[in-house]
Amino acid sequence: MMKLQTRELRATVLALSLAGIGMAVQAQEVIKVGVLATLEGALAVSGQDGMRGMELAMKEHNFSAGGKKIEVIRASSNGKPDVAVNAARKLVEQDKVQVLIGPLSGSEGIAIKDYAKTQPNVIFVNGSSAAQQTTLADPSPNFFRFTTDGAQWSYGLGSYSYQKGYKKVAIVAEDYAFPYSQVQGFMAEFCKAGGKVVDKQWVPLGSKDYSSVIAKLPNDIDAIYVVLGGSDAVNFFSQYEQAGGSKPFIAGSITVDQTVLGYKGKRRDGLVGTPAAGPIADNWDNTDWKKFVTSYQQAGFKDAYPTPGLFAHAYYVNTKAVLTGLDATKGDVSQLGKQLTSMTLKTPTGDVKLDENRNGVASIFLTEVAKGPDGNLYNKVVKVTPNVAQTLGMSRDEFQKMGIGSRTNPDCK
Repeated sequence: MMKLQTRELRATVLALSLAGIGMAVQAQEVIKVGVLATLEGALAVSGQDGMRGMELAMKEHNFSAGGKKIEVIRASSNGKPDVAVNAARKLVEQDKVQVLIGPLSGSEGIAIKDYAKTQPNVIFVNGSSAAQQTTLADPSPNFFRFTTDGAQWSYGLGSYSYQKGYKKVAIVAEDYAFPYSQVQGFMAEFCKAGGKVVDKQWVPLGSKDYSSVIAKLPNDIDAIYVVLGGSDAVNFFSQYEQAGGSKPFIAGSITVDQTVLGYKGKRRDGLVGTPAAGPIADNWDNTDWKKFVTSYQQAGFKDAYPTPGLFAHAYYVNTKAVLTGLDATKGDVSQLGKQLTSMTLKTPTGDVKLDENRNGVASIFLTEVAKGPDGNLYNKVVKVTPNVAQTLGMSRDEFQKMGIGSRTNPDCK
């Protein structure tokens, strides 16, 4: 009788042990997350900072969410839509990621949005891509952007520039979807205030020679509105300086990001006072922002900037959205889309909600470039506008009448 009870006890202990092992295996189930950024070409430095932002969010969550481990699979593009889609296709169809975070650049985002429609069981969350069309035109139900678009990033800049006395400007911008959005957001206000845009020069992404562009700039302008990023911005500033240019600049969000402000050259100090607008301001006196900056600085990232740039911020925010959503669904990816649609996300720059197109409604910062006591350039806060939507403060009818930004829209000469 005693032997029978002992056998039963051993069997019970073995069953419980096996059950415990099974529960442990279930608890350790891995969620594959693909992260796509532009790590080649003119925007490579931007992509590197985007990856820092993603990694910071993952580290803060201990590379886990909803009780499950997160396996991060990284992929690179070069700013071109077809390259981005090929990289996304590998992540989804070969690596079998369940969530994809990215891409970085505007036209890439439109292409990834379209690809997302062919993969309805995968959740796509933006990186830093900020073209309007990604969410405004035929949005995909499984593509989410907790950051804002390029036109939103320009909010307040057109009016402010006109008030500074810049009544007549020329534009130099890269020739793809994101700069079109930035220019539209700027011109919508600038033209309404009475400003005139007398010349637009669209240049290919990755341009190295700006001599012909600089030579064509009109003399009778008050300022140049520049929407160039990464090495494109550095090349333009350097060559404008060498050509003896002296007009003040108005800057696109990526033009005075930390990925650009660290460049060397005499014209660098000429950027001080340059007005800009975007999703962050380096010196914002806010507890959550300062905590984010400190975490970034203490993370030990190689070649990191004095403060996180807008690309680090964007990838951090969108990665945090994924992790927060997975926590809420206890790691159930099938419920993640529904959770992302309805939740309010707390970020270093304030709460973010999604609109009906799953695009972020968030704070936008009007800034000016300043020089710190350490000699580093930074973007100081002029004004913070909360809850900026894609309609830029207009009624939906008024905004739709204006149309999406393009090479020729809007126009005010």
